[in-house]
Amino acid sequence: MLNSKIYRLLILLIAGVAITACKAPSIATRNANTAVPESFGNTTRDTSNIAQLSWKNFFKDPDLIALIDVALQNNQELNITLQEIQISRNEVLMRKGAIFPSVRAGGGIGLEKVGRYTSQGAGDASTEITPGEEVPEVLLDYAPVAYANWEVDIWKKLRNAKKAAITRYLASMEGKNFVVTNLIAEIASSYYELLALDGQLQIIRQNIELQKNALEIVKIQKEAAQTTELGVQIFQAEVLASQSMEFEILRRIKETENRINFLLGRYPQEIKRTKTDFLNLLPNEVHTGIPTALLANRPDIRQAELDLAAANIDIKVARAEFYPSLEISAALGLQAFKPSYLFKFPESLLFTMAGELAGPIINRDAIKAEFYSANARQLQALYNYERSILNAYLGVSTQLSNISNLEKSYALKSQQVDALNRAISASNDLFKSARVDYFEVLMTQRDVLEAKLELLETKRDMMTSVVQVYRELGGGWR
Repeated sequence: MLNSKIYRLLILLIAGVAITACKAPSIATRNANTAVPESFGNTTRDTSNIAQLSWKNFFKDPDLIALIDVALQNNQELNITLQEIQISRNEVLMRKGAIFPSVRAGGGIGLEKVGRYTSQGAGDASTEITPGEEVPEVLLDYAPVAYANWEVDIWKKLRNAKKAAITRYLASMEGKNFVVTNLIAEIASSYYELLALDGQLQIIRQNIELQKNALEIVKIQKEAAQTTELGVQIFQAEVLASQSMEFEILRRIKETENRINFLLGRYPQEIKRTKTDFLNLLPNEVHTGIPTALLANRPDIRQAELDLAAANIDIKVARAEFYPSLEISAALGLQAFKPSYLFKFPESLLFTMAGELAGPIINRDAIKAEFYSANARQLQALYNYERSILNAYLGVSTQLSNISNLEKSYALKSQQVDALNRAISASNDLFKSARVDYFEVLMTQRDVLEAKLELLETKRDMMTSVVQVYRELGGGWR
């Protein structure tokens, strides 16, 4: 009779599981679009890629390499990211531990006094533990016990949760690599900007000396009645304007140094650098490889891919919530009202075991909401993955266009500076012989100064664009 009731109960439970499983919503997914053009707009199919170079081999300046070394040790954002990796690692351990039974051990002491004229009190009064020894009216209860609880992972919910945590841990590692890539690129770009500012400062100071010499010539001509006070004042104003520009460059140098120091995680100090002719620096030769290599080289793309994989697993975890869960609980220990009786077996032995199979009935709407949210997060991760690929390709394409146009612009500006240098030499000779007026000399000096400063800025942009191509291709984290 008892067995037949148990069988009927099991049949009802199995039927309930089947009905619940049938009502679980399906997973709506689609494959990510990872197709990219065959090239970056050029006709070459060279597979060599500068992203494969380590940053110590890509950069040649020893001062820049030393700065990057310090930043990789001290940068606060990078160190924050490393702690996020540790958090992800701990999440993996937590999810792994949930798969196995949890066991707790403890002991307790209790005190109990029941009424004599109750069924328990009357039973205790008539009980003898040993001949001649009655059960005392006030009972102490000693119970050292071990407890165990275990959720049986029938639907792989716990194992999938652990798998998702591992995937996110790997994604956090790629996130750290992306931080390293951006950090190196930002330091290199700021360093080249600092070198360009040094060059501009040198040019401005040279120009101030030329303007002062021209001012002295104008003063001499005024004394000889060859010009007027107007010319003297205009040249004096030009000298003051250039001196003001000198302090503006010094301000920008300090600002750039502080930005580099911040990236290095240290308080303001002078940035060590060789103040050579910045125009003689040659940018690295660029090899982009094929666009599909971005999927393997760009840390942000790899991170987005892993986030998508984790989101797909999260949906399986959310779907498993619709199914009944099986939990097993047990306790094993000793119990007696006198410590000496704890070691009398099997009389003092205490054990319990119970299994519970339960599924959601009333709160299915809440579980559905969580499932649909997991599905939406999965679609978000998919779109983010596709966006990362598109952004990477367009970033490389933009920087390659910048390099091509900057090279052409630099060649023309170099010719412009050469022509203006010859013009200023000729204008000075003509001015000394009073064959041209001071206004023509002044305008020529202005044109030369602007052209030289623009030439330095163009060279800075060329160096920075090469660094950005290196970053966009996924270089720097190796």
